[in-house]
Amino acid sequence: MTHCTRRLLALVATLALYGCATPPADESAAQPEPGPPAATAEATTPPPAPQAAAPKPGPPVPFEGQQATVEPRERIALVDRTTPPQDLWQRIRQGFQIPDIDNALVREKTAYYAARPEYLQRIFDRSRMYLYHIVDELEKRGMPTEIALLPMVESAFNPMAYSRAHASGLWQFIPGTGKRFELQQNWWYDGRRDIVDSTTAALDYLQALYDMHGDWQLALASYNWGENAVARAIAKNKAQGKPADYAHLTMPLETRHYIPKLQAMKNIVSNPEPLGIVLDPIPNQPYFATYTKLRDIDVQLAAKLADMSVDQFIALNPGFSRPLIRASVTPRIVLPADKVDTFHENLQKLDEQSLVSWKPYYPKKGETLESIAKKHGMTVSHLKEVNGISARSRNVPNLIVVPASSRAAVSMSRLPIMYAPPIPITYRKIYHTVKPGETLGSIARRYRVALEDMKQWNPKGAVVGQRVTMEVRAAAKPRPKPRALPKGKPKKNVS
Repeated sequence: MTHCTRRLLALVATLALYGCATPPADESAAQPEPGPPAATAEATTPPPAPQAAAPKPGPPVPFEGQQATVEPRERIALVDRTTPPQDLWQRIRQGFQIPDIDNALVREKTAYYAARPEYLQRIFDRSRMYLYHIVDELEKRGMPTEIALLPMVESAFNPMAYSRAHASGLWQFIPGTGKRFELQQNWWYDGRRDIVDSTTAALDYLQALYDMHGDWQLALASYNWGENAVARAIAKNKAQGKPADYAHLTMPLETRHYIPKLQAMKNIVSNPEPLGIVLDPIPNQPYFATYTKLRDIDVQLAAKLADMSVDQFIALNPGFSRPLIRASVTPRIVLPADKVDTFHENLQKLDEQSLVSWKPYYPKKGETLESIAKKHGMTVSHLKEVNGISARSRNVPNLIVVPASSRAAVSMSRLPIMYAPPIPITYRKIYHTVKPGETLGSIARRYRVALEDMKQWNPKGAVVGQRVTMEVRAAAKPRPKPRALPKGKPKKNVS
């Protein structure tokens, strides 16, 4: 490399380093134009070129797309879960966990309930006594609070509800399942109707069903239909390569409608205002407490000592089947939380003998209901009511209760009998072949069944020549058709 070349390269490097280390004072100034290559070290930097004038802005180009006004987004209200809600309904909403179902059947059930506000109000009014206890038990177990609404579907929150399948209580336990979950059922007491015991049993059962299926919708279907029936339906779908979730199982009509009914109730509780439903707040605090230091006592007296009506007492203690509470059978009662102290103080003032006006009685051979009633100063109908005997029955049970004295019989005759075990009503399935001109409505009237039930039993309607299905009481018979009068015989006027 020649000496001149080395000097030229050194000069270029020096100029480059100077350019990086010393930025221009005015960044808006144009950079100098490069001159011809320097031949010697004495070469000078050419003067900067004059700045070009900025072009004048033209007229604005119109925007031809869609225009929208963007407004600031509303702030989302946060739920403070560290502070318990004052309204129990809100506590229930916060605990919803089961995936929602949105289909035509759910919408139909929601509309059905929304169109009957008085019926809903009766359910909500009854539920006020029981909901806190149920929600509290669900939360202790970590279970979905939708389950607290299940008695709305099962029993309309009526603890005395009794079905044709002999299911009883808020949670509608049949006798066999009740015994399986240790619900006492005897002549004195039915644990299926007891608020505390039946709730414990129902939640135990539902949790076991969830553990079996790992899905709350399948667990609920099993509660209605039976876990073995659901398990068979699941196995059948799997064998055919079909989905085995609730939506794809083949099941009875009642079970198919069961979960949509619960979803409809959930929809109403979640957002009642658009449906025109009034959901009065329920205090988020215990409604009742249990009292365990019990002695044999009359139902009527127990209510009086707690400063309650008999109806109110029975609503919290619907498991009692007789007017006499036997402490050896049921060692506790349920009272409003603010009545426990009152009951205890009043109870301590009385002795054992003054607590009971009824006594057990074992009929002797040859005695009849008439003779027993006369002997104890009662009417036969009252004796039957108190002992849960059918109005038409003449059979004498092995054990009954009778007044302890004639004076007691007089006072007890005013006792409202609302706790005697319901008398089972048997139903049978019948079929009717549809004739020309007949409709589901006309057939329903003929067999004395509700049109709504007819539609559920026969979703395809009344097709001439095909059979429709009905469930009627065992003694029910169709109304006879009017006979044609003989020709020439005048009709009688019927006033």
